[in-house]
Amino acid sequence: MSSAPTKDPVEALEQHFGFRKFLDGQERVVSAILSGRDVMAIMPTGGGKSLCYQLPALVLDGVTVVVSPLIALMKDQVDGLIKKGIAATMINSTLAPDEQRDRIQRLRAGEYKLVYVAPERFRSTSFVEALKAVEIGLFAIDEAHCLSAWGHDFRPDYLRINRAIDALGKPQTAAFTATATPDVRADILTHLGLRDPFVSLSGFQRPNLSLAVHQVSGTVEKLRLTREIVEGGKTGIVYCATRKKVDEVSASLKELDVSVIGYHGGLTLEQREAAQNKFMRKDCDVVVATNAFGMGIDRSDVRFVVHYELPGSVEAYYQEAGRAGRDGEPSRCDLLFNYADTRTQEFFIDGSNPPYETITEIYAFLCSHADRAGEVKLTIQSIAEQMKLKNNMQVSAALAALGRSGAIERYDIPGQRMRGTRITDQSVMAHQLDIDREALEEKDRRDRAKLTSVIDFSYSQGCRQEFILKYFGEEKIEPCGNCDYCKSGGTAGASGRRKGDAVEVMRLRKALAGVARMSDKKPDGSYLGRYGKGKVVQMLAGSRSQEILSSHLDELSTYGILKDVGTAYIYEILRESEIAGLVRTEKRDNFPLVCLTVQGAKAMKDAADIQLRWPDMATVSASRKAGGNTASIKLDEIGFDTALFEKLRQTRATIAEQEGGVPAYVIFSNKTLEFLARLKPETEEAALTIHGIGEKKAEKYLAPFLVTIRAHKAKP
Repeated sequence: MSSAPTKDPVEALEQHFGFRKFLDGQERVVSAILSGRDVMAIMPTGGGKSLCYQLPALVLDGVTVVVSPLIALMKDQVDGLIKKGIAATMINSTLAPDEQRDRIQRLRAGEYKLVYVAPERFRSTSFVEALKAVEIGLFAIDEAHCLSAWGHDFRPDYLRINRAIDALGKPQTAAFTATATPDVRADILTHLGLRDPFVSLSGFQRPNLSLAVHQVSGTVEKLRLTREIVEGGKTGIVYCATRKKVDEVSASLKELDVSVIGYHGGLTLEQREAAQNKFMRKDCDVVVATNAFGMGIDRSDVRFVVHYELPGSVEAYYQEAGRAGRDGEPSRCDLLFNYADTRTQEFFIDGSNPPYETITEIYAFLCSHADRAGEVKLTIQSIAEQMKLKNNMQVSAALAALGRSGAIERYDIPGQRMRGTRITDQSVMAHQLDIDREALEEKDRRDRAKLTSVIDFSYSQGCRQEFILKYFGEEKIEPCGNCDYCKSGGTAGASGRRKGDAVEVMRLRKALAGVARMSDKKPDGSYLGRYGKGKVVQMLAGSRSQEILSSHLDELSTYGILKDVGTAYIYEILRESEIAGLVRTEKRDNFPLVCLTVQGAKAMKDAADIQLRWPDMATVSASRKAGGNTASIKLDEIGFDTALFEKLRQTRATIAEQEGGVPAYVIFSNKTLEFLARLKPETEEAALTIHGIGEKKAEKYLAPFLVTIRAHKAKP
């Protein structure tokens, strides 16, 4: 298996890859590598970054070592290179020790030009020693963002790479990734110790991608939109946050005339490989998957990517969205946003960031269950169950932290999927562990900031591409003209948004000031709320209810500041403020509290450029007059909307599940849903006239039902 060597990169480009020209950004990276410089290249998904180390490998002397995080990814790339007649192989945990030794021997003999290596191989000092006998021309790190704790896909095994580079005599090194903020880029440079590196930032803009965010009420609307997108696009990826959602969504889509497969971490390695291969061979139209799917996927005809639930960061969103349209053809990327989905991401953040106290408790547990050799052979689930931890992910994260500190070692148990744990020094007590508490807290803060950023993106008013490019540190950005915001004209148009007049702007500022006065200011300029929407509205409207008086909210400077517009208007302006990302509802102790965002704090001082769907005073007044007392209305006198009733039932079921499986009638009775389906109230005040909806239930449960009603009425 060998190819006639060539030292001309342009000749090698056509001879081995069939291309006559480089893509934008490729040529300068290849030239820098061939000139002998270390390189860090940030290239968008679909920008051809793999060629930037594959082509130099054919021109340079020696072997190019490529560090790749996923076995399926390296297998795809190796298979592709072999088909081109390029001598390539891979070394990872799927190979028996004898096979690994054989491939290293063949590397020494010069039989290969590229070898793909999984990062966990660098746990083995014997493996690094064996590589010392191989002439390494280039050491390439793919998906380099994985080595940054501030990146969206941190892999602790990547932290061993710099030590391996040192042990191998510091060969020429090149790092590649598609998504990296300025902080992550700085981390890559620092961790790898790149020498006078050539840094290439090719740009993150993908003009052929049409980005859109849909504010959705719940599962029914999500499935409807997803099915519409799948039927229109035929080929694509639907990302879900959990395995359960993957199964639910894939089952629903199988009713359509498309072939669908599911993919998540609960499948065996063989099942995951079979699913990925089926998609890559174009034997399947749609993959419904968790974020475990997609790194390195280079199928060019993906016409859509749907984020069924909120991803954990802007980086994750854009990397996954970028798997659409790699052939340069128009493609769509749709995010289905419901604020309730943030709870799932908060659960993941909690699992990835166990507090110092939990880590030390887990270490103490391991010590108490270790044998004389310091070994503990318990599964992560077993440890979590015995310690009564609600989040199994905290065990995995704690073991990783303990491993980085040197307190434990993790090792593979032959013939088993589980890994064992070995305590390196059983005389070390939990309080003596060398763990950086400040670093733990900083990572937790950054992960939550990333979640806040993707929430802000979902609520943002402005060009979607512009928001993302600014996030990644680009300057001189112009609106893309292709996202949902740009297509709506960015003003009234299809979105109905516009700048307010002087009176409307002042009302908005007063509402935001009211939220601020009922909150605690945070260091980042946002405000942490202490009250629910009901109390905020009552305070602004000057209510004399016992709840307001006993809480001394009548003593605030903003008390009654909007009493002239009434509670219905205040509810509407707060709702629109939440859609615009000026306020946010956060649940603490299972109670929804209204918080002011950083953008909201700025708008409180100057809202002249804020664009909203401003409440219409005439409409709100008419709604208040028409509210009446529904307890005296006969149902058969009002039209009944069967489709809306079913949507409301689904909304109720979703809320009941989110509340821990409480009976549906605890939320609202069927009779109350029937009134909602007939009267179709769009404001909280109008809904409060319906029998079965009191202020407490309205504050706790009503908002999703109103969103469902508004979405249903807006549908043509």
